[in-house]
Amino acid sequence: MKDIMRSAMAMRAIRTALDEDLSDADGFSGRKWLDATSAALVPSGRTAEAVIYTKDEECVVSGATVAKAVFKTVDPRIRARISVTEGGIAKRGEPIAVFGGSVRAILAAERTALNFMQRMCATATLTRKFVNAVKRYGTMILDTRKTTPGLRAFEKYAVLCGGGTNHRMGLYDRILIKDNHRRLWCGDDPDRLDKAVEAARKAFPKLAVEVEVESLEECECALRARPEWIMLDNMSEDEMKRCVRVCKNISKTEASGGITLDRAKAVAATGVTAISLGCLTHSAPAVDLTLEWRTP
Repeated sequence: MKDIMRSAMAMRAIRTALDEDLSDADGFSGRKWLDATSAALVPSGRTAEAVIYTKDEECVVSGATVAKAVFKTVDPRIRARISVTEGGIAKRGEPIAVFGGSVRAILAAERTALNFMQRMCATATLTRKFVNAVKRYGTMILDTRKTTPGLRAFEKYAVLCGGGTNHRMGLYDRILIKDNHRRLWCGDDPDRLDKAVEAARKAFPKLAVEVEVESLEECECALRARPEWIMLDNMSEDEMKRCVRVCKNISKTEASGGITLDRAKAVAATGVTAISLGCLTHSAPAVDLTLEWRTP
């Protein structure tokens, strides 16, 4: 699994989040970062140790390394110890990470760190539920581009922590021909999906090509150009089975379109290569995390 904190984009997002919480855009504070309450009430030299844990439910951990980066961005002297590794299970009340050092710095970083973690743990936990549901079929669970603006790197990393697989990261790393592209395509025949695949390949020969289809007939047409992937959009299980049969040894298949956890097993049983799910990153309920002092 990749190291999220090697991403320059991730570090920029962390600084932006800290600015949002600790900086006054109008310069009223006169300082770069200020936690006014802590500055007023906590002695500057006070040190302590604090623990992050889940309050009400067990979860798949994601974002502990991000929390560490948040604390160390505020104060590089803060000591950090991650107790549950990324992708591991944290039980209710179990310490996930421990941070020690300046109380003012810990309080300044606390909410930003928890905001990242509660979303990332939520995505990882929901992803693991889908992964477990389809495990016997070997079906991949894919994310989508339905991510929070500015937080895609974190949310897609959380999918990896949950055992899922990243789909394309953006519009630049795979061709994906969807219905809106087809409506505007100026080819010889907008309904000839094989021609659209060929045109895309000619423009970007190094990129994998995926095409969305809504029927067996469209699937058979697209297959003439042998795209790497065919997306089976909003199909019944019977329709998926027919498409999987004709795609065998030609293209990988991706089921998409409002697939719920209850339905995931039946979809996987059709033989599709993967199931893509926007809900992993746009609808996972936040995990309730808290930070408490260990040595006040």
